[in-house]
Amino acid sequence: MPGFVEWGLELVRRASSDLSPDVEAVVRRGRDAEPEGSTARNVLDSILENVEMSRADGTPICQDTGLTSFFVHLPKGYDAEAIRADLQEAIRQATKLGYLRPNSVHPITEKNTGDNVGVDLPHIEFEPAADDAVTIDLILKGGGSENCGAQYRLPDASIKAGRDLAGVERCVIDAVHKAQGQGCAPGILGICIGGDRAGSYMGAKKQLLRHLDDVNPDPKLAELEATLLSKCNQLGIGPMGFGGLTTLLGVKIGWMHRHPASFFVSIAYCCWADRRRRLVVRDGVAQVL
Repeated sequence: MPGFVEWGLELVRRASSDLSPDVEAVVRRGRDAEPEGSTARNVLDSILENVEMSRADGTPICQDTGLTSFFVHLPKGYDAEAIRADLQEAIRQATKLGYLRPNSVHPITEKNTGDNVGVDLPHIEFEPAADDAVTIDLILKGGGSENCGAQYRLPDASIKAGRDLAGVERCVIDAVHKAQGQGCAPGILGICIGGDRAGSYMGAKKQLLRHLDDVNPDPKLAELEATLLSKCNQLGIGPMGFGGLTTLLGVKIGWMHRHPASFFVSIAYCCWADRRRRLVVRDGVAQVL
């Protein structure tokens, strides 16, 4: 019977080569909103053609296959370290097969490990599962979009941002304006309000696991997500920074309790190629969603 090496390999293959339907649908809506013959529409047409070719050929959507992050919800009775080892082996095999580009580089020697396995790579987090299924979320995030991430400490006089949702809004618009077309716009934002510096960054990244068509259960945050998506798409940055109506595809916001002295706003920027997939294993049967 297949195990987590084989299942993990298929999870990576699907994430790398098959863009999630909810993301593709929003890209198509963005393309249809751009004027006929415009550069923005042509760019989005090229993106959609690339999506279709990658899916048909089983090749990576983007040459920068990014760094790998797994978020595992594990029921009682499973060996977390055994699953960690299996997922590491899945990454090695995925790299050898060309689903991932070797991206793990030593920060001092600059030596590439060659297999995308290194210190905290792949990044794997374990949490208890709510039921008897093993659920593994995977996100592949390229370096260009990672460089466009940002963290603000409020209050921030430079952008006139106070410790409130209006201040959060100013932070996000400032970050998108600074990113311009870098990070392969149109982008998707994961945002975390609160937490400590490290936790807030990871909280922002986890927001990128949400589907673009979901609705935040907090009415205030749902309203802020919609407002920020609208306002950022009025900046005129457009696909790849060439101008247009589609600068962002989605905005997803979460929060964490914070220390009274600290108010962080962390922003994880993802390129249009939001490469995320979920593996669910129940009673020995695996499904990639």
